[in-house]
Amino acid sequence: MQPWITLDKLLNVNYDYIERRIVDFIRTYVNSSGAKGAVIGLSGGVDSSVTASLLTKALGKDRVLALIMPFKTTPPEDVKDAVQLAQILGIRYYIVNIDSIRASFSSSIPAFSENEVVANGNILARIRMTILYYYANINGMIVAGTGDKSELLIGYFTKYGDGGVDILPIGDIYKSQVRMLGRHLGLPESIVTKPSSPRLWEGQTAEGELGVSYADIDVILHALVDLRMSPQKAQEATGKPLSLIEQVWRRVITTEHKRRTPVVPRVGLRTIGLDWRMPIHYSGY
Repeated sequence: MQPWITLDKLLNVNYDYIERRIVDFIRTYVNSSGAKGAVIGLSGGVDSSVTASLLTKALGKDRVLALIMPFKTTPPEDVKDAVQLAQILGIRYYIVNIDSIRASFSSSIPAFSENEVVANGNILARIRMTILYYYANINGMIVAGTGDKSELLIGYFTKYGDGGVDILPIGDIYKSQVRMLGRHLGLPESIVTKPSSPRLWEGQTAEGELGVSYADIDVILHALVDLRMSPQKAQEATGKPLSLIEQVWRRVITTEHKRRTPVVPRVGLRTIGLDWRMPIHYSGY
């Protein structure tokens, strides 16, 4: 039986519609919130570049601020690509080197160990988000995140780091689709084809760490999440090994805590997050 859920079919979507939908969402959200614009961390990768382009289309170049925050493990070409894109878009940008901030953690935390690669990488992500919110606060802006649907579903982001944002404009688009949207938006090919990596430690790549390609992840997630298939049905529909499908599904299940607000135990009549949720932009009294 031939697989009928393929990457080609997943990529065959209306990118004009996606662009319009996201641009309208950004403009509506920012304007209704009373914010003056949006701050974004620009890494030189495809996700942040696509998001910055959409923000600029939605708000205009004067209402978008980009922060480029390299660390010693950041490849020089990433900084170059980020600066070039900011100049192409005509948006304001600052380069904020976070080496000294990161060094203060290692010198201030008792028993700090450089061998704790993941924990130390998460520190970088949380430093960057702190800086983004500082600039957002002093400029009356919101923070726009750059996570895509693939990363959000498998939990490939740092809780209260790059996951701590106000909006996620490309959060409903799979990584493979983001690359196609980047081409649709006319981004430089060097950015569109660049291997994805949070750059939290030297030599890190997303697919290398995950042990599976985004091409496979996206097809599997589409079957499991969008079409609500069981792993067995997803195997038939995608032609992917059941072991790989179960590996991806375990990531979705075990990282659910990252996609939720902190859990509150029910004590009173109305519990925040369970049965008490206000509209985001409620203006009535």
